[in-house]
Parts: sequence; structure tokens; C-alpha cells
Amino acid sequence: MRKGERASLEVVKKLTDYGRDDHPSDDPERSQLAWAVAIVDDCEGCDDIRVELTLEEVGRPGYGMVAHLAPQTARQLRKALTNSLREVGEDNDS
Repeated sequence: MRKGERASLEVVKKLTDYGRDDHPSDDPERSQLAWAVAIVDDCEGCDDIRVELTLEEVGRPGYGMVAHLAPQTARQLRKALTNSLREVGEDNDS
């Protein structure tokens, strides 16, 4: 697929991964969060398929925040995470 060309997806949304943050779940001052990453093709005004990042409090589905990231923005987020891992000495992919 060439850059800028829309991929043909049979589904409007495809979950690619999900998990929870690593903060203790019994901390009364900070909620544990769940995250999910999906591919979405439901934005009529968007040129590209989007990467959807959802963050929400564990046990409160539907009350989180959802970011629809263009491919370039998703790469920027990936770079920020990679740089942060490198800063703490975790620069391998394992």
C-alpha cells in the first residue's frame, strides 16, 4: 500500500492490543487505568485510517478518553515512548 492510500478493511474498527497500567490497584489516590489500541476507519473527514488510543479507569468502561491519531501522530507517540524507555535504560524491544 502506498503512502496516503486507504487500506480496505472489512471492519470499521479492529482492536490491536489492550492492557492495564502497572500502578497498584489498591491506591486510593490514583486510579488504575486500562488502555486499548485499535485501527478505525470511521472518520468521514479524515484522509487516513486512524489509530485509536483509549484510556479509561479500570471498572468504568465508556467513561474514558479516546484519541484518534493519524499515522504520523501515532509514530510521534511511538517515538516518545521509545525515547522514554531509552531514558530509563530500557532501550531493547523485548
